[in-house]
Parts: sequence; C-alpha cells; structure tokens
Amino acid sequence: MSDPFNPKVPAGAYDALLADVLPQAREQRLWEPADGPLPSLFVSHGAPPTLDDADWLRDLYTWGQSMPKPRGIVIVSAHWENAPLAISASAAGTELYYDFGGFHPRYYELKYRSPDASALAHQVAGSLADTEPLHQFVNRGLDHGAFIPMMAMYPAADVPVIQLSMPSMNPAALLKLGERLRSLRQEGILVIGSGFMTHSFAVFRHPELIGHNQAFDTWAVDAMARGDVDALVDYRAKAPGAQVAHPTADHFVPLLLTLGAASAPGQGIETAFGRMVMGNSIRSMQMA
Repeated sequence: MSDPFNPKVPAGAYDALLADVLPQAREQRLWEPADGPLPSLFVSHGAPPTLDDADWLRDLYTWGQSMPKPRGIVIVSAHWENAPLAISASAAGTELYYDFGGFHPRYYELKYRSPDASALAHQVAGSLADTEPLHQFVNRGLDHGAFIPMMAMYPAADVPVIQLSMPSMNPAALLKLGERLRSLRQEGILVIGSGFMTHSFAVFRHPELIGHNQAFDTWAVDAMARGDVDALVDYRAKAPGAQVAHPTADHFVPLLLTLGAASAPGQGIETAFGRMVMGNSIRSMQMA
C-alpha cells in the first residue's frame, strides 16, 4: 500500500475511484418516501491524505451506495464552530474552503461542484428558526471535513449539500442540535456528523500510545450499543484514553450530533467500516 503522506500522484487514488465508479454513481436510485427515514451517519473524514488511500475511499463510496441517493445532505464538520448557528453558502458550484496547509498544490485545485442547495437551506432553516437565529454565509463553501467524504460517497456531485456550523464544542449542545434535525431524515435528507473516532497527533510521535486510541474506540462502540447517552456526553470523565484520543473536543462531538439525530439510542447502530490508520480509529457508523 502506498504512503498516503507521500503519494506518487497527489489524489491519484481519488482519480482512480472516479474513473471506476462515476457512471454507476450517476445511476444511483433516488430516495423515495417508501424507503422510510434515512439513517444518521458519523464519518471519520481525514485530511487530504484520505484522497490517496484507495481502501478508505472505496469504503466511503460503498457506504454511500448502500443507501438510496438522498434528496439532500446536511453535514456538521469538526472544522466549523460558529455561534449563533450558521449555514454555508448554498449556491450551485460554491468554491470549496481549503482549510488545511502544507500539502501539494493539487489538493487546492480539486473541485466538488455540488448543485444548488437553496431549497435545502430553507428547509433546514425552517426546522431551526423557532429556537435560535440562523445566519447564512455567502462565500464559505464546504470545508474539508465535508467535501472530502462527499467526494468519495457521492462522487457525481449531484446531491445538494449544506454545511451547518457547530454552535459550540459542548457535547450536549451537539446532541440537542441533532435532535432538532432528526425529522429531516423522514424527508430523504441525510444528516451527517463528520469528525474522527480518535484524533491524536501524539500517536505519530509516540506509536506506543495507540493502546489509548484502541481503548477509547472500544469504549465508544460499547457505549453506543448500550444507548448510554450520558456516558458519551461525559466522555472526558468516562472514556479510557480520552486525553490521548481527543486532546480537543472538535473531532468527537459530531458523534453526538449523529446520536441526537438517530431515532432511538442503542438501536439500529452499525459500523460501516472501522480500522486503525496512522494510529487512529477511522471507525464510521450509521444509526437508524
């Protein structure tokens, strides 16, 4: 397997995926009311090296194909905290927000020309307007926590997508936000929390720390299976290895959004894929 940090061709694995799956992706069946509500998803999104990891890209694509094509997607990324709540630019073809540095120039040239999402933005605003004000950014496109998984899951870029900011890093606030988005799933809207099951840079320097990440991953899966929402909200105190696995909250709290948008904690939870990459768990999950 090639080194995703040192690829021969930057984003070459993504190019290969597109060449292989684009016709099939365009023919994916669109969601219908008879399908019932779509699940809520938690995706470990990765940075640009994800686009050089053929297995990770294929896992994301296969996951997207396992469901009917959604009518729209609402995604909350670890990389946008804004209070009050805000929605990213919803116009067709809005430029991406390349919120990373130090990579090959090719990563800053990649595009994801998603269609107009104005109707979706109005629908989401209607779901939230009775609780707090909602600001719409005109120029801020999808950041990498949103566009990288979308590039793999829906490579035809034919699904309207908006990004919603995190109101804070408070797990309970993200749980509440997910609850307020839950009804959208019945309309064929996919609700996604985008973070990372473990997000430790220390493990790069000290590989022996991987046991902390593994313990955290195991604990989180067990807590979700038991529907122990209180433990997940209080993960700092309850989870083994939390200080190593998540030195900051940003990449874990989107999981609480996914849990809040789910129909019933502890039911219908599935791991779409899960393994360790560069010492971290990229476990990604869906909840009915």
